[in-house]
Amino acid sequence: QVQLVESGGGLVQAGGSLRLSCSASVISMYTMAWFRQAPGKEREIVSAITGNGANIYYVDSVKGRFTISRDNAKNTVYLRMDSLKPEDTAVYYCAGRRLAGAWLPTDQSLYPYWGQGTQVTVSS
Repeated sequence: QVQLVESGGGLVQAGGSLRLSCSASVISMYTMAWFRQAPGKEREIVSAITGNGANIYYVDSVKGRFTISRDNAKNTVYLRMDSLKPEDTAVYYCAGRRLAGAWLPTDQSLYPYWGQGTQVTVSS
């Protein structure tokens, strides 16, 4: 069982930056992802990274602004968010799936492990 705990959310003005962290009991053999859910909207994938960090996925709306990374020695995954926009406001969730290889699932149903979420609010 993998336990995931997100941190780093908060309130920031448009154009600002935040770095989210997801601390886990173990992540070295896990593909990790960040999802978000805005009020009244479905949860969507933001970014995903394979266990060795070689393959990375970003949803189009965050490309060039967000950066996912991982430190397997610290069992932590990060999401650096720059040039934040009000439409980035959401609860951000960390998710994990034990997975080898280059496949990057983008469907939330394929991730069995989830954190509790952290709120990101971007004011205009």
